[in-house]
Amino acid sequence: MADTVSGTGQVQSPTQFSILVAARDEEERIGATVEALRRQFPDAEVVVADDGSRDETARAAEAAGARVLRFPRRGKGQALALAEREVPPGGLLLCDADLTGDLRPLLAAGADLAVAAFAKRRGGGFGIAKGTARFLIRLMCGLDTREPISGQRALSPKARKETFPVAAGFAAEARMTIDAVRAGLVVRELEIDLHHRATGRDLRGFLHRGRQFVHLLLGCGPLGANHRGLRLPLVGWAVGLLQPRVAPVAAIGLVDDVLAGPERGFADHLRAGRTTGVLKLLGVPLFGLLATRRLSGALLVGLAANAINQLDTRPGRALKGYAIAAIPLGAPLLPAVILAPYDLREMGMLGDSGSNALGALLGLNSVDRFTGRSRWLAIGALAGLNLLGELRSLGELLEQTPVLRDLDRLGRQP
Repeated sequence: MADTVSGTGQVQSPTQFSILVAARDEEERIGATVEALRRQFPDAEVVVADDGSRDETARAAEAAGARVLRFPRRGKGQALALAEREVPPGGLLLCDADLTGDLRPLLAAGADLAVAAFAKRRGGGFGIAKGTARFLIRLMCGLDTREPISGQRALSPKARKETFPVAAGFAAEARMTIDAVRAGLVVRELEIDLHHRATGRDLRGFLHRGRQFVHLLLGCGPLGANHRGLRLPLVGWAVGLLQPRVAPVAAIGLVDDVLAGPERGFADHLRAGRTTGVLKLLGVPLFGLLATRRLSGALLVGLAANAINQLDTRPGRALKGYAIAAIPLGAPLLPAVILAPYDLREMGMLGDSGSNALGALLGLNSVDRFTGRSRWLAIGALAGLNLLGELRSLGELLEQTPVLRDLDRLGRQP
């Protein structure tokens, strides 16, 4: 029955577990799914993570006996990650909201992560998203899978600890498999007779699979933790692609994103010595010096990059700061326009890569715009802003200023 196995040894089935169901606009099906789960697992609590449904999904789930946690729409992975925090310790059984079938074999599989493979395929597209997920899993952890994005999964307490919070959106399952294999856990796929509503080969279905494809590419790359503790794709490297002139700064920032330690601020990095933060503190001004051939250029680029980076503590904050400065400086707005939907909806993060690259753009444009005394005045203003950010949180100052607070919160998820 098992057709994919990674890891060795036997894992005891969890005696205490909860059932977690992510749902969005599933009022017609969620009730039957919850009722079936309660019949199969009468001692387990069924928790539904409502990802911003516009219909009566929450009401139907509660009527069927589930505990419902309601969230603004962020994505499947984010809903699962936020709901998992509200579930008691122990194992987890994950289930899609429109499922029909018996999931009990998953808990008896003797695996840290047991994944259901559908015995029969019904509907669906051309397999591009699923094939992409298979390729990415094989590339990143060496495991060949049959159902890489199956939402029907049983997790031991150890697997829960290693894989949560899961990746954002529709990359949650594929990245979960990668994380479990990398942690040396036992992973098994089991063929089970299950059914759910398959997306068709129509416009809606292709749009859904297109989102899956994008989420998979982003979610299987570098991830960072945002202010909520969600694991989001680091998308700031895209600034380097859109604006090649600051690609070296984006690359330096990406190294810091991936390898950084707990240090924060100039003082922490200097005390720690050899850190990726020190590489950034030296590398970004050096880039400015080489790009402008001026000491003032090195200072403007370095200070502007760090100032935008200091703002990147909440979704949209750094992008708004960049846009406000970019307009009078004539800096390109395209990177901010493209990345804003991902950042504000918490589908991705700028990280040091994006915030430093955007700041470097402002610095380079400042060199072009200011001359003589005005350039040094700009350097002084940026130095003061950086010093203020070292001594106090710029985010706290924004929150304490009514007009700036409203602008800061505009478009952000509650």
